[in-house]
Amino acid sequence: MKIAFLDRDGTINRDYPDKNWKNRIEPEILQGAIEGLKGLMNLGFKIIIITNQHIINDNIISLAEYQIFTNNLNNRLKQCGVVGIDIFYCPHSETEKCNCRKPNEGMIKSAILKYPEIELDKSILIGDSKCDEDLSKRTGIKFYGINGHYFSDNYASIEAVYKEINEQMEEI
Repeated sequence: MKIAFLDRDGTINRDYPDKNWKNRIEPEILQGAIEGLKGLMNLGFKIIIITNQHIINDNIISLAEYQIFTNNLNNRLKQCGVVGIDIFYCPHSETEKCNCRKPNEGMIKSAILKYPEIELDKSILIGDSKCDEDLSKRTGIKFYGINGHYFSDNYASIEAVYKEINEQMEEI
């Protein structure tokens, strides 16, 4: 099974400074995200979101607030025809030692344990930060950087990534 592993904040929905996450329960979906996710699904990718959420253990938001936001995001995506198979998150603060916080491979390993049919060599990782890119290097998953200031070759949205992948597949 080929997976599109996606970062959440800054990739699918708008990211905010940490302090601005308090009481935020409605996601603001980024332009091109829905179209891109649907396009990736049409190319046979299953969607898994992997997200660092240190704001939970840093007591900026509660686990309940995280879950409300995530449920609202899932509902918005489903209403638009995007169905992901799972979401993996790391609640640990940046100073905690854990194996799940990107760029560590813990969330990818958890996904493989839960879905052993995942084929990393056919999967992709889409994100907006250096830790997403570093995770792809550690796991060998092809990386697409979007919206970020970290990459020399970046895409404007998930939709732009989908169009690039679609063009590559047409060439095969």
